[in-house]
Amino acid sequence: MPAQFLVGVFVPTESLADPLHQLLAQKNFAVSWSQSASEFTDWVVSNRHRIDCLIVQSSPSAIQALNDLKARDILLPALTVHLSEMPEMPDSALSGTEDLSNGYHDAVTSFGISSSNGLDDAIRRAVDLYLQLPSERKFSDLPSAESGVERGADEVDKRLFLLSLQQQRLTEKLQERLGYVGVYYKRNRQNFARYMSASERDEFFDKLRQDYQNIILNYFADDSTINQKIDDFVNVAFFADISVPKIVEIHMELIDDFSKQLQLEGRNDGILADYRLTLIDVIAHLCEMYRRSIPRDM
Repeated sequence: MPAQFLVGVFVPTESLADPLHQLLAQKNFAVSWSQSASEFTDWVVSNRHRIDCLIVQSSPSAIQALNDLKARDILLPALTVHLSEMPEMPDSALSGTEDLSNGYHDAVTSFGISSSNGLDDAIRRAVDLYLQLPSERKFSDLPSAESGVERGADEVDKRLFLLSLQQQRLTEKLQERLGYVGVYYKRNRQNFARYMSASERDEFFDKLRQDYQNIILNYFADDSTINQKIDDFVNVAFFADISVPKIVEIHMELIDDFSKQLQLEGRNDGILADYRLTLIDVIAHLCEMYRRSIPRDM
């Protein structure tokens, strides 16, 4: 059964909330309504891995709520609502949407509530723009010594990586429910390992090796997060266009290191054969991603 589309709403003004409620009631969405900014923020934090779109009123409290979410590295598709067809709106009346876009992310869109249809298209546009947000580091994202901002490159990479994962999760759901095709596995070739500089590539593979070692060490342990660790590892490998033979090479190098250590300790290294299951599990996940990255019409 396709996953239901989950929308979080924070529209405290009744003149906006009432018509929006009527529009959403006609849709097959799961909707959560929040009465305050704190309630909205808490709900989003608790459900961030399930939410597909946020609908908020252009207001200072909404701006603050979205800024709080951004500070927690929670970036989701967002749609601001206002009474539709407000003629000759001064620039100050649009400042709320501009603040939301500048403060949260560049894909925040706006929708004028009316009796006519259009909410589906507005949500779809918000999602489309969100999925096109760049998940690579820009020069402007890098920390500046002059600005005194202590947000390091690792923090920037973390935020972009989390954005990339959220884009993947959302598009997979949309493929199931709304028929989106060809976005989930759209990759940026500039992020491929073969296009990295020598130092960047060495650093990347060192980190990839550490992550895989962590998977091996916890694979047969009582670790409830092991599946997520495998998913994260495979996502990183996929978006860097890492080949299956390279994963096998990393596995064999680690197993060889473990074998030497066990022999030095006078212990039998036969148990290491069981970790072939780890390799099979990881490769199966990675191959599935590559398989589904091929356009259907091919």
